[in-house]
Amino acid sequence: MTDVIGIIGTGTMGRGIAQIAALAGYTVLLADASQGAALEAKSALAATLAKLAEKGKISSGEAEAATERLTTVAPDSPGLAACSLIVEAIVEEIGAKKALFASLESILSPDCLLASNTSSLSITQIAAGCLRPERVAGLHFFNPVPLMKVVEVIEGLNSSPQTMSRLMEFAKHLGHAPVRAKDTPGFIVNHAGRGYGPEALRLLEEGVADAPTIDRILVEQAGFRMGPFELYDLVGLDISAAVMETLYQQFFHEPRYRPSPLVRSRVEAGLLGKKTGRGFYAYSNGQILRPPEPQISSAPSRQVWVAGGDASLRDLITALKGDIDTGKTPSADSLLLIAPLGGDASGTAARLKLDPRRIVAIDPLFGFDRHRVLMTTPATLPDYRNAARALFARDGMPVSLIRDSYGFVAQRVVANLVNIASEIAQMGIASPLDIDTAVRLGLGYPMGPLAWGDALGAARILALLDNLHDNTKDPRWRASPWLKRRAELGLSLLSVEA
Repeated sequence: MTDVIGIIGTGTMGRGIAQIAALAGYTVLLADASQGAALEAKSALAATLAKLAEKGKISSGEAEAATERLTTVAPDSPGLAACSLIVEAIVEEIGAKKALFASLESILSPDCLLASNTSSLSITQIAAGCLRPERVAGLHFFNPVPLMKVVEVIEGLNSSPQTMSRLMEFAKHLGHAPVRAKDTPGFIVNHAGRGYGPEALRLLEEGVADAPTIDRILVEQAGFRMGPFELYDLVGLDISAAVMETLYQQFFHEPRYRPSPLVRSRVEAGLLGKKTGRGFYAYSNGQILRPPEPQISSAPSRQVWVAGGDASLRDLITALKGDIDTGKTPSADSLLLIAPLGGDASGTAARLKLDPRRIVAIDPLFGFDRHRVLMTTPATLPDYRNAARALFARDGMPVSLIRDSYGFVAQRVVANLVNIASEIAQMGIASPLDIDTAVRLGLGYPMGPLAWGDALGAARILALLDNLHDNTKDPRWRASPWLKRRAELGLSLLSVEA
């Protein structure tokens, strides 16, 4: 690949790509159909590079050299013939992208590659308007480009192996981690992300907990950087609604990607999140207004009988100086503690023939050293609920209380993430390692979903999914065959097939 590339479309994404390319040593030709936009982008990039030098992120010499590598041209300039690569970052409309690529073919050299930065449109469809579709592929960067160190390299049905190899090397030269994906809706990152926010929306729909509680659990117990509802507000509910609905349509109403009416109704009401001052949260001067955490009500201490004799729960209760009921059957007034995986408190109480008025469930999947989540049956008496909450908060650990739900909060969300990532692997969209790399770097999750499945235990995730499916009869919980086979054989989800 020569050291000259063209970037057409000089908005936020085009500028970000131009910045890292110029710093990597490429001469960058900036082009935009809007009058003066390319020149404005060049000036803005020069200012950004100078500021980076002031902050010591790069040297002044690097900033000056990168600025000198930026040149503006018209979108139909013969000068584009010098490019070995054109990256398109124009409006997200299939017709506009097809027309641009078709018009460029008469200008470009035969070995120049055409890459689209589209986040959602079909690369195969974009390439269909070209005489040489084999040189067209996707190069999907994430915003902000200089900080998000991953790029999806998308293989259309007609993309040649040489095109893919050259784009992978180009991405590496920029200092980004390239992940290779087939041309399918959502590629890797937007596809894999369907397990996070949408499942949280279902929890809210079911009245399991309010949005702040769900966010708190997923951040503090599961380790996500930001809760799904705060993330929806930050991105904008109008954008999130469009992505959810589009992917659902593109996958022909696959139940795993079913959208929620909660988002669409807020969009119609103009409650788009932070940019409008209200979404799932309210905002003041751009700052989120978080409701206070519920206070722990006082209640008399009670003996605790642990169903199944779970050793880790017994150890925790002992450490909290709780009084354990050691009988084979519980005493008449003991608090009854259960720890279901994919089940609910009511169903577990009925199955074990335990008094539902004294039942409290605790989520065991993520351990008990960051945030403890308790769940009650509709019949649980307040004194038993409050006694359990007071006990598990005794050492200052955050405790959340939710209503009865198959699979708690974090169990459902993380199992969904692992299952969808497994299905991406099953479909051959990307390799297991690339799936995890893309999700970890593109979405900022604490672990890649397949590595997370390994850490929690693939067999446990499979059991959780099977229990959720059996209990709800909802087809979105059917386990991916890819996950099922590896769990049954005791294989790592990141292992490469022989």
